[in-house]
Amino acid sequence: MPVADPTPSELALGHMPMAQGTTGDAASPAAIRRLSHALADRKGVNLKAQKKAVESLKAAVASVRVGDYDAGARRCLAILQSDEQNGLAWHVLAICREKAGHLSEALNAYDAALRILPEDANIAHDLSRLAQRLGHLDIAEKLLLKFLSMQPGHAEGVNNLACVLRDQKRYQEAIDVLRDMIQIEQTNPTLWNTLGTVLSDQGQMKESLTFFDEALRIDPAFAKARYNRANALQPLGQAEQALDDLDEALKGADSPYEHAMMRMARAMTLMGMGRLKEGFQAYEVRLDPEMPEAMHVVVDAPRWDPETESLAGKRLLVVGEQGIADEMVFGGCLPDVIEAVGPTGKVFIAVEARLVDLYQRSFPIAVVGSHRAVRIEGRLTRYCPFMEEIGEQEGKADHWVPMASLMTVYRQKLADFPDRDGYLVPDPEKVARWNSELEALGPGLKIGLHWKSLVLTGVRARYFSSFERWKPVLTAPGCVMVNLQCGDVTEDLAAAEAAGVKIWTPPMNLKDDLDDLAALSNALDLVIGPGIAGTNMAAASGARTWLVHAPDDWHLLNTDRYPFYPRVRTFATGGFDGWPRAIAEIRAALEAEVS
Repeated sequence: MPVADPTPSELALGHMPMAQGTTGDAASPAAIRRLSHALADRKGVNLKAQKKAVESLKAAVASVRVGDYDAGARRCLAILQSDEQNGLAWHVLAICREKAGHLSEALNAYDAALRILPEDANIAHDLSRLAQRLGHLDIAEKLLLKFLSMQPGHAEGVNNLACVLRDQKRYQEAIDVLRDMIQIEQTNPTLWNTLGTVLSDQGQMKESLTFFDEALRIDPAFAKARYNRANALQPLGQAEQALDDLDEALKGADSPYEHAMMRMARAMTLMGMGRLKEGFQAYEVRLDPEMPEAMHVVVDAPRWDPETESLAGKRLLVVGEQGIADEMVFGGCLPDVIEAVGPTGKVFIAVEARLVDLYQRSFPIAVVGSHRAVRIEGRLTRYCPFMEEIGEQEGKADHWVPMASLMTVYRQKLADFPDRDGYLVPDPEKVARWNSELEALGPGLKIGLHWKSLVLTGVRARYFSSFERWKPVLTAPGCVMVNLQCGDVTEDLAAAEAAGVKIWTPPMNLKDDLDDLAALSNALDLVIGPGIAGTNMAAASGARTWLVHAPDDWHLLNTDRYPFYPRVRTFATGGFDGWPRAIAEIRAALEAEVS
């Protein structure tokens, strides 16, 4: 589900896009037939204006049938101008706006339709599906319960309710709902597929394969099940078979949205297999408007085409994307770009506002400013206000490029990754100040610790361990633990202190003072944690870093390390249930460091 911006990107963790299980299409042939029947039932209308509205609605439905959603929307809007209480017009308008990708408008239109026609179960079902896609899970659940109260035993509705429960991490409830329905419809592949996603979302990949296989036994052409099976196979080390499944699933994608999600999974699989050139090229799908978090950039310049345009002497704007972790990972190409434009060119870098000082210090001959983001029609739109001021003074940029797209030009093979500690430069005065603060804590190795992401919704939770499991690290002899974890960790720290472990929290805002965080990370003897924003910043700024990674982390690029940060030490969980093993290895490594 989409999440509010800005957040650490899900892709930064390395996992594939979310499992697919929700079913239904507001513009499917069956849905269009229902609308046609509803219009046919209004033949007895006598008033001339109402007859005209019915004929216009029939034309709108015909437009939907042939995929001309803009024409359908225009016809519906014309009806609503004279009759705002026409529920069918609102419903057809909602379908048109949804299919055209205008999700916020669609949500409003479905809501209007349901208020006028509260007993129309199909509107409630359509609205619930869109609400789930937009992340409004509580609304989706209420609408589905309403729909099922009117149409009990509806397999598609039950399946979608299970998906909503799954996405709220109410896994046992989702399993119970599906199990009851499967007993009635044992040959329904959708139910078996969704049951598989409930297990895979919890990290039970091997167990989930049984249910994806059953769905494909019943329907070998079921694209969703093949896609979900690929998501389970890849972290199990079966990347080739996962890629085959994705290629086959793409042939049967039901919608542009599904097609984009499958292409994203394919790109991440290719990168994880070390097929860098084609993987990074395929990763351009992240900008496809059908992707829930696709970034649309508003810039007064054309996008740079590396195939046809040299950068020498050009003014190039590089726009950061996704979240802070991604700006750390992909920012490693910035030195290459600065060299490419040469002394007669200029590089402008747009990053998250909290990173501006760090990037400007690291690239003094570039101009660094912050990007901003707004939601327009449910889509993330990014712009760079500092470029407007620059343009007024010295002219606009010649070209712009998304930061991650630099990988297709400068990182086509493993040998292209520089062997260096980091590429960002922390503030030396702040590093010295933090060194003094850390010395005051007494003897011992000063260990900075991250243990979770700020965003733990849905499937993300399986990529992190509970704080309790970190006890062997927290109690390592000869170590002084320093809390680097942003967010509210009061309960975790209190639990540690009750167990006799003192964790020092530095006097700073760990979420917003990122320049200080980079300096503190470099003052510490070591930073440990999963691949989130804080650990990526430590690694990118040259701090000694140990990263714990999941089995499907594509950042390893088919190696046993992070080529983006080649001197970082990695610890593999080996599976989503492998955290105790990884933490035991970290404890042993810390003991070796102390001795």
